[in-house]
Amino acid sequence: MSLNSVTLVGRAGRDPEVRYFESGSVVCNLTLAVDRRRKNSEEPDWFNLEIWGKTAEVAANYVRKGSLIGVSGALKLEHWQDRGTGMARSKPVIRVDRLDLLGSKRDNESGGGGDSDDMY
Repeated sequence: MSLNSVTLVGRAGRDPEVRYFESGSVVCNLTLAVDRRRKNSEEPDWFNLEIWGKTAEVAANYVRKGSLIGVSGALKLEHWQDRGTGMARSKPVIRVDRLDLLGSKRDNESGGGGDSDDMY
């Protein structure tokens, strides 16, 4: 049996970057800052998120830098070759299946998240 499941709650590190393709597909990329549970931790852990389809459009419309969101998805490794050095490179990315807008209505009015019960 194998399992690849990731669930995170944190704040968007930047506004979403959205790309539309001729095929009609849409992808949204953004970063998520997640605080550690340790008391002395001042630096958050950063995660790269990749969101597709209708959920990507929701993220593009409602998520802004600083928005509190929850995501569920799977971890994948992106591989590429560095153009400058020719070395193989990789980075972990969370492929998001579910997006929860966790901010308050006041946050939503100021450009932040949405209602606490919104999920996509």
